[in-house]
Amino acid sequence: MPRIVETLVYRLDELDAPAQDRARGWYRGIGFDHDWHDAVYDDFQQIAAILGLRFRTTPVRLYGGGTRQAPCIWFRGFWSQGDGAAFEAWYRYAPRAAQRIRAHAPQDVELHRITEALQQVQRRNFYQLRAETSLRGHYCHARSMVIAVARDSPTGQEVTEDAEEVVAEALRDLSDWLYRQLQREYEYLTSDAAIDEVIRANDYSFTVDGRRFG
Repeated sequence: MPRIVETLVYRLDELDAPAQDRARGWYRGIGFDHDWHDAVYDDFQQIAAILGLRFRTTPVRLYGGGTRQAPCIWFRGFWSQGDGAAFEAWYRYAPRAAQRIRAHAPQDVELHRITEALQQVQRRNFYQLRAETSLRGHYCHARSMVIAVARDSPTGQEVTEDAEEVVAEALRDLSDWLYRQLQREYEYLTSDAAIDEVIRANDYSFTVDGRRFG
């Protein structure tokens, strides 16, 4: 026989501390099945273009059918051995990269350093260096990137003695920089403050012990 069951529900701020923690844990369990890293990727692609990088792409299936081409930027994280970020791309000299990076990220000293390293080694090689990055093995971090450096010299000049090491280290440092941005973004999105804001904005309700209702 049908019957009516009444349940008293609460908003997040009406719960006690243990119940609030359970409510946050519920959201952490379901709130990150989307591409939370998209904003970081978008910024990284802008920075990469300024530096002279062009990413390989891979087809990604869309929910509605069909595919789109996504840049080959990978990461795995955040607290296990072998975690990191990596990318597959082609690199060439980009004019005014140092000035443009400072305009894009005026406070980011590490990005400035990476850009200057690439610009200086290009200068020593008459701006003729190019590089290609690819992944090897099953790990995803800066050291899993294979980086081949060459010089497009019309007279057949070889790269300077330090060119391969400088370019490779700069691109690996860029990969490490990306990983740190991803980690910061994830730590922010999973923080109590950020989760509380989402729960309040969506007006989620909970039982007295912090279990999601409805």
